[in-house]
Amino acid sequence: MLALTGEQLDELFRSPWQRAFHLELQDTYTTSDEFEPLRQFLADEPEDTVWQQQWLDLIREITGSGKIVQRLRVVTEPHTDYTRWALSVSPRNIAAGEEIRWLPRHTIDASLLTADDYWLFDDHLAAFSVFTPDGEGAGFSVSTDPVIADYFRAVRDRVWSLAIPHDEYVSALRQ
Repeated sequence: MLALTGEQLDELFRSPWQRAFHLELQDTYTTSDEFEPLRQFLADEPEDTVWQQQWLDLIREITGSGKIVQRLRVVTEPHTDYTRWALSVSPRNIAAGEEIRWLPRHTIDASLLTADDYWLFDDHLAAFSVFTPDGEGAGFSVSTDPVIADYFRAVRDRVWSLAIPHDEYVSALRQ
């Protein structure tokens, strides 16, 4: 496996591929860039969106070139504060070009998921999300091992069709 951080991550997202799928399994992430926006959300203050702009620009760039970026969040209900905040910021990701779906954790057997968050690029490049002991994102561990990629693809294919598109999920929450 190869560890990628910083600029190497941008290079990965700009490399030639057509579909990227991201599975998120944690109900809360500890990302220092998100501390203040999350605090603002919880305090019902106007949110400064500068923290997210670089990612949104990258997503616009890559989806504007015809690439597909999909994100599936497996979430516990009732939601954590972090999940409620993620629901509120997701429309910006969607407007930039991401497809986002939500899967309530109680609706799927955990054995049908992976134990770790991951990205899968074009069914052959598997990228495990790596976190520090504090929970901060630390990049990816990347592998082209076909067994890992096939497993990630099978999980993606199994869960994507079960997950609820963002707008439908939010509408159902309001009922």
